[in-house]
Amino acid sequence: MSEIQCQVANIEPLTDTVYKVELTPSSPMSFKAGQYILVHMGENDKRPFSIANAAWDNDRIELHIGADEGNAYATEVLERMRNDGTITLSGGHGEAFLKPNGKPMILIAGGTGFSYTWSILQEHLHSNDATPITLYWGGRHADDLYLADELTALAEKHDKFTFIPVVEFAHDDWSGRTGWVHHAAMADHADFANVQVYVAGRFEMAKVVREDFTTRGLSKDDLFGDAFAFI
Repeated sequence: MSEIQCQVANIEPLTDTVYKVELTPSSPMSFKAGQYILVHMGENDKRPFSIANAAWDNDRIELHIGADEGNAYATEVLERMRNDGTITLSGGHGEAFLKPNGKPMILIAGGTGFSYTWSILQEHLHSNDATPITLYWGGRHADDLYLADELTALAEKHDKFTFIPVVEFAHDDWSGRTGWVHHAAMADHADFANVQVYVAGRFEMAKVVREDFTTRGLSKDDLFGDAFAFI
């Protein structure tokens, strides 16, 4: 897969530790919703990040990069982008892209794993496919769900879309769902036999989703996530 040189168009904070990066590739990059790019930091140092924009919107690349002080892996990428104003990447990579088959879709996102589901969601809402799609997005705190207002508005606009935010450590003014994000999905679905599930987040979460959802009838052929290539 060929390398693409990108101009860094913008870097802005979404939270205290998450940054939205907008890149302008030298030519539109072909990818599928749900795939990722590799940022080329060196010949043997290529770092994956999910593409946040939809595949039809391919004259730009949007990334959501979580980069707190303890995460050198990501902060080094941001610093390279800020200092150089350009970055080399390749993509799209990965086999966990959107594969609609008529079954209702459930998206499970933890933290910045949301960027993976955001690409899939935008692609589906842009299509004429009326298949229902539900996004469960979990964060430690309500402020971690940085596009919650936009997602709520989209759910009001599109009958086929349901948004369910889940907060692990909620303040008293939180009136939504609490706890682990995949438990919220399990509370709503006793049987996963007739749905597709797309999941992104920590590998530990993806592993538990696979174990718990397949126990409730989910076929592994209907379970998608980049983590499953490694666990």
